[in-house]
Amino acid sequence: MGLKIVPPSPDEPRHHDPTVSCRSPSSISSDDDEGSSRPTKRARLTATSLVTPGETITTEQTWMRGHGTYTLPTSSSIHATLAGTLVRTNKLLSVTPLRARYIPSIGDLVIGRIVEVQSRRWKVDISAPLLAQLPLSSINLPGGVLRRRTTADELQMRQFFNEGELVLAEVQAVGQQDGTAGLHTRSLRYGKLKNGVFVQVLGSGSGPGVVRGKRQSFTVGSAGAGAGTGAGAGEVDVVLGVNGFCWVSAHVEPPTSQSQPGSTSERQQQERLGTGSHSTVSITSLEEQVSTSIYSSQNDIVSPSTRREITRIVGVIRALADGGIKVDEDSVTRGYNASLELELELDGDNHMKGLGDVEDEDEEGMKGIYLGGEVGRRVCEMVGSGYGSISGGDREGEGDMMDEGY
Repeated sequence: MGLKIVPPSPDEPRHHDPTVSCRSPSSISSDDDEGSSRPTKRARLTATSLVTPGETITTEQTWMRGHGTYTLPTSSSIHATLAGTLVRTNKLLSVTPLRARYIPSIGDLVIGRIVEVQSRRWKVDISAPLLAQLPLSSINLPGGVLRRRTTADELQMRQFFNEGELVLAEVQAVGQQDGTAGLHTRSLRYGKLKNGVFVQVLGSGSGPGVVRGKRQSFTVGSAGAGAGTGAGAGEVDVVLGVNGFCWVSAHVEPPTSQSQPGSTSERQQQERLGTGSHSTVSITSLEEQVSTSIYSSQNDIVSPSTRREITRIVGVIRALADGGIKVDEDSVTRGYNASLELELELDGDNHMKGLGDVEDEDEEGMKGIYLGGEVGRRVCEMVGSGYGSISGGDREGEGDMMDEGY
């Protein structure tokens, strides 16, 4: 018995009932475009317009599909491809995912982790869909020498950056075909990270994350009591990468050239404490001094009080992320001040109702507040109540709390 091959035919179109499963334009936005004299120019998020993959958004032909949507060849219905929030921009419909990976953009300050050492380049994880590339020609050589990279430099690549190490870099280029990011560290402000704690903030979509377009590197704290960090704690550097990777470390003063201490450890100690000569130096001599130690993986000695404040700021960043608050310079500073106020409130009574033991004592006998649970929620409430009320020129203690941004 012979077989008969039937040519493929398209599936029958699905008939949707607009009154049951389709979203009308009125459910997307309450604005009446016909009655308004001026159309809405800015996209607006509606808290109730949550869609799931495959869900029908609308069947009307007056709407255009954007990112996160698709249409069937045999129908004009617009369906969602992502689980997220529906965004309406004039007649354009798009879906913003609740959580997405970082999309690189030229000029972004990112923090990455070295994953692999390849021929004349490093593979760096920056929480993007693809691993970023850090070419050997895009870093500073020890001694500040400006020359072409040779085979000897390629053999010493693991002395510069090894697997597992963290690096602060800038996105220099983005591939047009696959979107691979190209990084560079040709600046004294970039390079290997040490003397600190790494914390990751997820939520690159419509959820909490690092705010793009604001100052990403700043200094918190002062050596004086009541100004920033605790008395004698020193300053703490905070770097907020656009990709959601954050770094909190002890503040290091820039090196000087006129007064050179005898030993390397003494010079590093004076640089860390900000003592010694403070004369200005040229960019060339400064680069020659710093680049001899920028690739060292040895951490400096950090005082217990500074380690306590580093842990406090890390707890503030995690509390903000758990509370759904965007992480930026203002929110971190407000959260830090709120934690100081809560510590003063709980200093006299460690057994407040609903809080329990909120203070821990380390080996050095120093106490610190635990920024989790109910205390973390109170910090978020204090940050949210005053968030955005201080303008850029009227910040209280701006000179003491935030300085020397990148």
